Amino acid sequence: MAELLSVTEPHDGVVVLRLERPEKKNALSIALRDEMSDALTGLVADEQVKVVVVTGAGDTFSAGFDLSEFERLDDAAYAERLWASSDRWHRTLLELPLPTIACVNGPALAGGFDLAVMCDIRVASQTARFAHPEHRFSDVVYGPLHDLVGGAVARDLCLTGRSIDAAEALALGLVSAVVPAAGVFDEARRYASMVAAAPREVLVRTKAKAVRRAAVVGATLDL
Repeated sequence: MAELLSVTEPHDGVVVLRLERPEKKNALSIALRDEMSDALTGLVADEQVKVVVVTGAGDTFSAGFDLSEFERLDDAAYAERLWASSDRWHRTLLELPLPTIACVNGPALAGGFDLAVMCDIRVASQTARFAHPEHRFSDVVYGPLHDLVGGAVARDLCLTGRSIDAAEALALGLVSAVVPAAGVFDEARRYASMVAAAPREVLVRTKAKAVRRAAVVGATLDL
């Protein structure tokens, strides 16, 4: 079975978590979400880890949830598994005690857009674009995006589903930096090194303040 996720060993406090479904544009299947949730939970327990860089294999960050799995929602047991996996994945990312950096190496769409905004810092390739195309048939995750760019921009992007490129994302404050595709991973590592310069306990306390401010701890997942 092909590897769905790769996780590096800690290096100077930095771990890289990479989605490994390039042939599916790193679509977030149940199995991938569960593996990611497990991996992140494990990293929290590792005292060597200070910051996690999240990226995608190939030329796409993530195209969102694997829509082929939604064809089976008439199976009650399967549907329960799918939604439980989704809730756990969102909760794990939103409440993660460690800082996270999204290395957006290409399009971040639907749930892939959510993944980027649930990270603490975003660094984007010039090839990146962001959109919520699922607004045509499904609810859109709103809260984390509002927390980053404010209500006017979040409503625009969530209600229209329009696509924005990396330059507009930078202008809106959605991403911290935009660089050529060949340099995006190095730029993400540069940001990670700046984060990892602080003691782990300080980072954990600062992240806890950010999570409390976003009012997600213990709250119902009504995003």
